Amino acid sequence: MRLTPFLCLLPCLLAPLPATAEWYREARDMMGTRVSAELWSEDAALGAQALAAVFAEMDEVNRLMNPWDPDSELSGLNSEAYRGPVRVSRALFDVLKRSIEYSELSGGAFDVSFASAGQYYDYRKGVAPGKEVLAEAVSRIDYTYIQLDSEARTVRYAIEGLQVDLGGIAKGYAVDRAIEALLQLGIESAVVSAGGDSRILGNLGDRPRTIGIRHPRKKNDFIVMIPLEDTAISTSGDYERFFIDADGQRVHHILDPSTGRSSGKVQSASVLAEKAIDSDALSTTTFVLGVEKGLALINSLHGVDAIIIDDRGLLHYSSGLLLGAQEDAVP
Repeated sequence: MRLTPFLCLLPCLLAPLPATAEWYREARDMMGTRVSAELWSEDAALGAQALAAVFAEMDEVNRLMNPWDPDSELSGLNSEAYRGPVRVSRALFDVLKRSIEYSELSGGAFDVSFASAGQYYDYRKGVAPGKEVLAEAVSRIDYTYIQLDSEARTVRYAIEGLQVDLGGIAKGYAVDRAIEALLQLGIESAVVSAGGDSRILGNLGDRPRTIGIRHPRKKNDFIVMIPLEDTAISTSGDYERFFIDADGQRVHHILDPSTGRSSGKVQSASVLAEKAIDSDALSTTTFVLGVEKGLALINSLHGVDAIIIDDRGLLHYSSGLLLGAQEDAVP
């Protein structure tokens, strides 16, 4: 009896058949927004592993930096840092450090201590703080009160009552971490999004991925479609969390740190940068600064561009995008 043919056949039967290359997708509600990932893999097991890696990174950032979770590291910091220096994780320290760098760059237009006033808004119930409460809260909005010690990796708040919310930078940071996890697994084409923050890895194989910028007054419409690859894009808009007050004014979550009130200079600001942590922070910054100052800042930065929709609905482009684009009214 010859066993050779059987012995040769058995390993072939046990070996996995090649999986058909395809896109793998998943979306979850987390970090106060919709988080989604789409990636290309030629192996089903790798595709599943890669999606799991994306959401593991998102979960970790949420665990550390969610100000509404009483058990998060940031919530503990907000409760204790005015009493004295608090040692924090490397991730939280690095994001706080980057936040302060953007505060300095923008002259305070970006300031994560805006939450000192932001905590008094309830957009679901349509509640805004009264004048006295707001005035007291604004006195605590000052990024220089957030004192970092790099050697000890500690954070201290110089005054009691200061609150930090990293909503203008943490989602971008989480997106970057997710993309880095995909790169380590060998994924070459993907897009990871967290609300208005996205980072595109590679392309669609034969063409760039097209990303739409939402119309700020027409929920299901896009005003601009941009072909992108290997870049990040973030949009800050006055339509994300808002209510209309008794005076007919739009009260939204992007607060001007100097007043503690909703910034009303523009309707939307989108920023393109290499990494999402930068596009995230800069879209918020540009929104608060407005068209003139915002574009001046963007044009001073290498490899960064912006598209702004002002309070009249007019489109404005940074100098790097002006070729082939002209200022025009949103239809």
